[in-house]
Amino acid sequence: MSRSEPGVGWQPACGHEALFARAAALKQIRSFFDERGVTEVETPLLCQTAGTDPFLQAFTTTFRKPGQPQGTMLYLQTSPEFAMKRLLASGTGSIYQVCKAFRNEESGRHHNPEFTLLEWYRIGFGIDELIDEIEALLDALFYGKRDLAPAKRIPYRQLFKELAGTDPIHANLRELNECALRHNLGEASDICGDDRNLWLDLLFSHIIQPQLDWGRAYFVVDYPACLPSLARKKTGDETVVERVEVFLDGLELGNGYHELADAAEQESRFDADLRIRQKAGLPLPPKDQRLLDALTHGLPDCSGVALGLDRLLMLMTGSDNIAGVLAFPVARS
Repeated sequence: MSRSEPGVGWQPACGHEALFARAAALKQIRSFFDERGVTEVETPLLCQTAGTDPFLQAFTTTFRKPGQPQGTMLYLQTSPEFAMKRLLASGTGSIYQVCKAFRNEESGRHHNPEFTLLEWYRIGFGIDELIDEIEALLDALFYGKRDLAPAKRIPYRQLFKELAGTDPIHANLRELNECALRHNLGEASDICGDDRNLWLDLLFSHIIQPQLDWGRAYFVVDYPACLPSLARKKTGDETVVERVEVFLDGLELGNGYHELADAAEQESRFDADLRIRQKAGLPLPPKDQRLLDALTHGLPDCSGVALGLDRLLMLMTGSDNIAGVLAFPVARS
């Protein structure tokens, strides 16, 4: 009996051109940081703790030693940030990493549960110097591939007021709901309830991002203090934090911060995250005590950013789907 023809599911989802583009980009990234004296590092993907951010869900697994009746829960990292900060506190100087990261969330045009991050930290950089370097990297990667308009740096509050017509710092929940209704987002109230952070994220992603100029990188700065992530508060204006988000063609590429170095403040933010998680019925990962100890020891003044390399490759190659730059996305893994 003859064998039937095999299916096509074994083949890579993307073409060879995308694989070669990835290889060329990785070579260019390493050259870029080597010229600037930034050291490449590697940190574990499998750790005993995970980030507490309520919007990021980690994959878990269990490690059992032979003869051990109960195993230890381990987490696949959503970002290498905590481990890289421990290296910074140990005295490595400026560092970068290209690695896999994992988020137990949606899979779609712009998301794959397993993805590649480029993350780096620069000693002595403020947020402006960090933006300069991100812009230089984008210029290098896109040179000869696409002509980009001059990048735009704009405060979150200004952009929100211009494109959504409301003030994200001072608007109350009723005013945020009115903003949503003006933009035909009638379901927003059911989704967001009384969660102000969720309101701001939803309005930004559904109203502001689609209106950003195509072919121009945006560096959105001075995020509201209620959306701090791991950024420090801005000196002289505690209503905002020193955070930047990078967008191109309406797609979020990454997050950067003038990094929080205060261990007590970091633990307070962990605790706040865990309270939100508990209220929402989400898993409660343990706080990363080793990170807190590293911050107590002393994190050098630095700024850092994580960019989604797969999304960058989408925009560099003209793909409209992340599967177009992945050999084996989750559907074919």
